[in-house]
Amino acid sequence: MKKLVFSLLFIFAYFASSYAQYDKQQFFYRGRQLLIEGRYSQAIESFNMLARLDTTLYEAFLLRGIAKYNLGDFVGAQIDFDRCLRLNPVFTQAYHYRAITFSRLGKYEEALNDLKEAVSLRPSYTGLYFSRGVTYLLSQQFDKAVEDFNRFIKFEPRVSEAYLNRGASYLYLKDTVKALDDYNIAVLLNKFDPEGYIRRSHVYVLQERYDEALSDLSNAISLDTTNTFAYFNRALVYNSTKNINGAIADFDRVLHFDPENALTRYNRALISTQIGDYDRALNDYDRVLEINPNNVLAYYNRAALFIEIGRYRDAMEDYSRAIELYPDFANAYLNRAYVKYQLGQYLSAQEDRDLAKRKVQEHRTQVGQEGGNYAAFADTTQRFDRLLALDADFAKRDFNNDLLQYRDVDIRLKPLYKFLAGDPELPLTLEHTYFYPNMERFVQAQPIAVALFSQSPATLTQTLAKDDEALLSQLRRESSSNLLFSKGVIDFQNKQFNSALSYYNQAVSKEPDNSFFYLNRGALQSEMIEFISSMDNTVQVLTLDDAGATRARVQEPSRRSYDYSAAIDDMERAALIAPDFAYTHYNLGNLYCLSDRMPDAIGAYSKAIELYPYLAEAYFNRGLIQIYLKDKEKGCIDISTAGELGIKDAYSVIKKFCVTAE
Repeated sequence: MKKLVFSLLFIFAYFASSYAQYDKQQFFYRGRQLLIEGRYSQAIESFNMLARLDTTLYEAFLLRGIAKYNLGDFVGAQIDFDRCLRLNPVFTQAYHYRAITFSRLGKYEEALNDLKEAVSLRPSYTGLYFSRGVTYLLSQQFDKAVEDFNRFIKFEPRVSEAYLNRGASYLYLKDTVKALDDYNIAVLLNKFDPEGYIRRSHVYVLQERYDEALSDLSNAISLDTTNTFAYFNRALVYNSTKNINGAIADFDRVLHFDPENALTRYNRALISTQIGDYDRALNDYDRVLEINPNNVLAYYNRAALFIEIGRYRDAMEDYSRAIELYPDFANAYLNRAYVKYQLGQYLSAQEDRDLAKRKVQEHRTQVGQEGGNYAAFADTTQRFDRLLALDADFAKRDFNNDLLQYRDVDIRLKPLYKFLAGDPELPLTLEHTYFYPNMERFVQAQPIAVALFSQSPATLTQTLAKDDEALLSQLRRESSSNLLFSKGVIDFQNKQFNSALSYYNQAVSKEPDNSFFYLNRGALQSEMIEFISSMDNTVQVLTLDDAGATRARVQEPSRRSYDYSAAIDDMERAALIAPDFAYTHYNLGNLYCLSDRMPDAIGAYSKAIELYPYLAEAYFNRGLIQIYLKDKEKGCIDISTAGELGIKDAYSVIKKFCVTAE
């Protein structure tokens, strides 16, 4: 289900016969070839054109949805499959693919409804039973999953993935015998797939057959030497068999490929503590807590390490933090009491001991010794320094749990648009080129070649120098507003900000109703702030982490704040003079966002999109802000549209923030 490629060749052959017009065939065949080659972004461009040529062509939406799915854009894929089914409500393949997409989005009920519809349309299509079995498995309806995999295997007995998934269902049903039988068959059917060996090793571990588990994991690694999941699990088996060096070596390999894997660092820290490698253990605990500052067990075990090396005050801080996160953590109270005794805080230590006893008694009375997560933390008989294992039944999907939060990722807005010296960028599609007569006249009136850019164009230094020399020569004879503006443009590109601002000021004073002068001056003032902030590393960025959390983070040390009001004033003045120019509203969206005026930013981007529905950067930036404001569904739809319109960065954002863990 990672790639929607089950029957593409069949679909292509079926669709191709329906085209009568040559131009449609061209875009269809080009898109088909790009899909086969895995060039999904380019395939989307072809299917975009196909959909524009004929808005009733449901096949174009299906194929574009498949391309989006393979880029990880499940929201966008669903939207395209929706369009396809509105045009053709009895299209089995569209129901099938939309069901798979729903499943990846965690919408299991909707997925099952689509699969039910697909089965009713084509009951002989066995692939539907496989997909429905996977959906039942993911939605934890294990008996039904087994039934569907049985149906599929009856007609397709040599598909190893079906046995892997049925084995996982049996494992959840606590039937290790049937699970092992299915994993054995999967390995026999495909001896070159590491997944079968990894799954089977898990059953061997449950049965304490460690030699066989090690053999399977080593086989998996020999087939894929970069498989971090296999290394991780083999490390756990090595630890269970007291092969500490082997365990550390495998954890080292995981971290070689994935340095930010907090779960592996946590486990390595525990082992390093056991063998007395305190520096390495401390470094690993520190990194775990940088990645996930709410990891209670990391605080608890780092505190024990601090006790070992005599850093009692640090230990007390960590126990206090563990207690803050889990107020019923009885062992943390008891251990903090020990630390307080070492520091001579006898009265406070006794209070901790009394509080721990009370917590234990309360939980034994209320929920019993084994009841609930909090009771577990109140159970003083438990150990909290064991290695943490992954729930391997769904293999890698469980690799991303609470202890495996990756580092924050700074997602930056697409930059402001401004007039710069250089040749204009060629649009992806000529029919959607933005045409604004006033801008065309303005560009033609400039003494040098300028165009609207968001990124600095690849203008040759010699060309800029030549233009600059010519402008200075003309300015000695006259000082028209356009000459002054163009000189400001050249200085802007050469990072001579103060000089550029001076020339823009002079241009505005001569022609105070020129919206483009204000647009560029506002963009300049914004870029001046970004330049200054980069010097002292204090700039606010929109920060999103892989768990979906969002916040505005200020990178400090100096705690300076920046005022965008002058840039906003200029951009608002430009919008007042020319309210129908889309790019001014787009720029306002950026400036409002940088000033923490998020609702205003969304309004400005929406206005820009209303004026120019193909302004991809406006969708991208509005989507980021909506994700930031917890409106994830709308945000992901906007990011998907941005990707559809040609912003390749959109798909990396989608994979990080719009995909439900498998």
